[in-house]
Amino acid sequence: MSTRILIIGAGRSSSALIKYCLDKSEELSWVVTVADVDPAAAAAKIGNHPRGASAWLDVAKTNDRSDLISRADIVVSLLPAHLHIEVAQDCIRLKKHLVTASYVSQELFRLGDEARDRELIFMGEMGLDPGVDHMTAMQRLNVIREMGGKITAFRSFTGGLVAKEDNNNPWGYKFTWNPRNVVLAGQGTAQYLQDNKLKFLPYQRLFSTLWEVEVPGHGKFEAYANRDSLLYRKQYSLDDIPTILRGTIRRPGYAAAWNALVQIGLTNADFPILDSANITYHELMEAFAPSGSGSVKDRIAGMLDVPPNGDVMNRLVWLGLFTKKRIKLRDATPALILERLLLEKWKLSPGDKDLIVMQHQIDYELDGKTFRDTSNLTMKGEDATDTAMSRLVGLPMGIFVRLISQEKIKSTGVHIPTMQEVYEPVLEEMKTFGMELTHITEEL
Repeated sequence: MSTRILIIGAGRSSSALIKYCLDKSEELSWVVTVADVDPAAAAAKIGNHPRGASAWLDVAKTNDRSDLISRADIVVSLLPAHLHIEVAQDCIRLKKHLVTASYVSQELFRLGDEARDRELIFMGEMGLDPGVDHMTAMQRLNVIREMGGKITAFRSFTGGLVAKEDNNNPWGYKFTWNPRNVVLAGQGTAQYLQDNKLKFLPYQRLFSTLWEVEVPGHGKFEAYANRDSLLYRKQYSLDDIPTILRGTIRRPGYAAAWNALVQIGLTNADFPILDSANITYHELMEAFAPSGSGSVKDRIAGMLDVPPNGDVMNRLVWLGLFTKKRIKLRDATPALILERLLLEKWKLSPGDKDLIVMQHQIDYELDGKTFRDTSNLTMKGEDATDTAMSRLVGLPMGIFVRLISQEKIKSTGVHIPTMQEVYEPVLEEMKTFGMELTHITEEL
């Protein structure tokens, strides 16, 4: 009897997941349906595969969504995070397993008892970050615990970048995942622990508080704090740890320039700009600039307290923020205007390779000495479609779908992948796709 897999979403991160499911479909008797609001995108990902089908789905259409989910056994949602809850509620009602790569919201966690009662597996945070970071961290933490080490600090950094040879813009960055998430990243307050002291970083200070991350063979990067690191103390069994930090990796100089966009107000998604379709980027910057003499660029530089011809301003100029080009977006928020501009400027060319960089630093005490265990993961994509991001987001979900379909997962309810029954088989299979961690242990 066939297992019916429904994948909702055919966007940037879906390619490797869909390919994995189609490749496994014959052997495991799967029928794979890809549903998207753009049916042509879904059909392109399926190709002419005999066990694949595509479907149109506007996720806001309750009956259409419910109908598709009712005909599946396992649902994989690649929708934006805020849309998962409605899919999850359908999965509860219709008794379907659910896998997502997004952070698990409080609303989703609250479905845990109902999912358990119906013997359903709801797995969130099953992508790269969050996902592979959880699994590789838990594997290393448990190795150190088994040696008898007492863990005193945990720091984890991940970033999706562009490979060095294709890094041809001053930001050192191109889009490999949802552009809106990049534009709105860090809004809210990041929290972490440093030497038993609680630390808060509100959005306006987030990109000016940085950590240096050095990865052998790839050089130095910078990282800024990512969301609420404290959530993972319990999940990682690190309740008493003095230091815990999760961060996002970028190439040096990115954060200072992004911080400038934040300070100007260009990441604001709260208000529409009237008549935005008819104004130019230069006029938009004039509206944000302080009044006074001098060019708009000089006044913006003065407001930011940076040199007019320095690194930060050069990046803003390169984006085209001071050009007389019309914005051509009706009643758009600053964040949407920025997103559309970046989509054009930070687009991967067809042959561009992306680069994923991940590093865990685990400090521990053993036999009266202090050690640091550093693990590094790097993976490079093949081109703009077969990206490392797509592989590291999609393959863990695909492998987990296989484990569910073969009844190898016992943990029902709502989870993230920190359990050994999940991370051991997933990471083992990921090695066959070229994902390998290197470890260095040094005495501090």
